[in-house]
Amino acid sequence: MTQSIRMFLTALLAVVALASASFLNTAGAATAEDLTTDSKQALQTLYKTNPAAETIGKQAKAILVFPKIIKAGLVFGGSYGEGVLMKGNTAVDYYNSVGGSWGLQAGAQSYGYVVFLMTDKAVKYITETKGWEIGVGPTVVVVDEGLSKNLSSSTLKDDAYAFIFSQQGLMAGISIEGTKISLIKR
Repeated sequence: MTQSIRMFLTALLAVVALASASFLNTAGAATAEDLTTDSKQALQTLYKTNPAAETIGKQAKAILVFPKIIKAGLVFGGSYGEGVLMKGNTAVDYYNSVGGSWGLQAGAQSYGYVVFLMTDKAVKYITETKGWEIGVGPTVVVVDEGLSKNLSSSTLKDDAYAFIFSQQGLMAGISIEGTKISLIKR
C-alpha cells in the first residue's frame, strides 16, 4: 500500500470517527446550564490566552460564544456546534453554528470561536433575524494573532470581531465565513 493511500485511509477513518462522535454528542445535546457553563469557561480561556479579546469583551454589547465546533471533511465537509449569546454574564439565547464546504480537504478538527458584537445594530440584527450567516449582515473581522496586537479601544470600528481558539485535529485552516448561526431552543 502506498504512503498516499495510507494517509487517505487514515484521514477517512478520522473523519468517520469524529463524525460518529459528533453525532452521538449532538444526539444527547448539552442542557442549557451545561452550555452556559462551557461557554463561560471557553470565554475565560480565550481571555487568558489573548488579552486583546478581554479588552474587546469589556466594550462589547453582547458576545456569542461557541465553546466547541466539530469540523470534518473529505472533499465535502461540515461543521457543527452550539453556543450562547451573552449580555454581561447572563445567557440570553442559545444558537447553533453550522457550516458546509467542499474542495481539497481531508481530516477532522475541533475548535471554539467567540464573536464580540460591538454595536446595537449587530445585536439587533442577530436577535431580530433569529440567526445570521457570517459574511451577510453586520461586518465581522476575524482577528488573527497579528491583528490582535494592534487592536485597542480606540481602533475598534467594526460591528463584530471574531476570535478562533483551542484548535485541535488534523485539518488545515479554519474559516467561519459562510457559517450559519441560528437560534435554538434550550
